Amino acid sequence: MSSSQKLRLLGLFVFAVIQNAALGEIICEHVPNEMCAFAVASSGIRCVLETYENNGGATEYQCETSEVAAEGISGYIESDSCVRDCGGDRRSVGISSDALLEPTFMAKLCAPTCYDHCPNIIDLYSNLASGEGVNLRDVCTGPSTGTHRVMMELASSGDALSPSPSPSAAPPSTSSF
Repeated sequence: MSSSQKLRLLGLFVFAVIQNAALGEIICEHVPNEMCAFAVASSGIRCVLETYENNGGATEYQCETSEVAAEGISGYIESDSCVRDCGGDRRSVGISSDALLEPTFMAKLCAPTCYDHCPNIIDLYSNLASGEGVNLRDVCTGPSTGTHRVMMELASSGDALSPSPSPSAAPPSTSSF
């Protein structure tokens, strides 16, 4: 992207923010595509970058209102530093828990620079993890093997934490995530 395109994009973004600030709201459909991922509308609903096919058959992008609510956050566009520190990607299409299966992403998400300073992103992935039956706080604060076990659990739809037969007479231990 050339510097003139970047300036134009920045100008459009500033205009959109000023216009929405004057109205007192952020509307996902008015957020530039390059800022959409990790944004939250004034209504408290998360914005999501989606694809669609235009009349010519080419794939285009549009910032849309999702069905996912943010916990206690509204009218917010995530900072570039938080997106970078948490391993996010502004070009992410849709909202998915798939990233929770990636060790590199999880290491960045659980790092103090992200976990302690980027509550919007942590809220998003905490909700996604909860939907999969996993507690993100436990994964990030637990022993280092916890992340690997949780990823195995997500990948196997919960079968990874099922007790395996033990040669000893001791009952299997139970873990909760």
